[in-house]
Amino acid sequence: MTDSPAPIRILGIGNVLMGDDGLGPYAVEILRSRYDFPDHVELVDGGTPGLDFLPYISNARSVMVLDTVSTTGHPGTLKIYRDREIIGSAPPPRLTPHQPGLRESLMATELTDASPEEMVLIGVIPETVEQGTSLSTPVLAAVENVLDTVLRELERLGVTAEPLETPRVPELWWV
Repeated sequence: MTDSPAPIRILGIGNVLMGDDGLGPYAVEILRSRYDFPDHVELVDGGTPGLDFLPYISNARSVMVLDTVSTTGHPGTLKIYRDREIIGSAPPPRLTPHQPGLRESLMATELTDASPEEMVLIGVIPETVEQGTSLSTPVLAAVENVLDTVLRELERLGVTAEPLETPRVPELWWV
């Protein structure tokens, strides 16, 4: 009997009713609509998990978090943070609106030996997180960069996402 590989989770987080904060779920739905992934690659719309990130990051080979990030720069700018940068104090202490839960959950997985082998936060600087169901022009323009980054990260992990011959219509129920 062959053990299946530890999962690679692509976790889109954010509130789809708060403008650019919906980037993560939007990007996950676009990935689902364009590609087939091996069974051990899980695409998850995590919504706004707050302090309950643990199930999303525990016992995974790799976790890619797609979200907006609060940092200096122009709206639509892509930022990538890896492993210790997410917990540590090098970047601003609050990278995303969801990070307090992300940081504490990542620390908790280290205490229980359930840590992912690696974690990558693929973020985009938002223009607005005001009430609304559309991404701003600069953040919408950054979506392709987010998708390309996810695909490159998967390739680095030895995983190929197969483009669908006929892409599906993304399930963007909030747009």
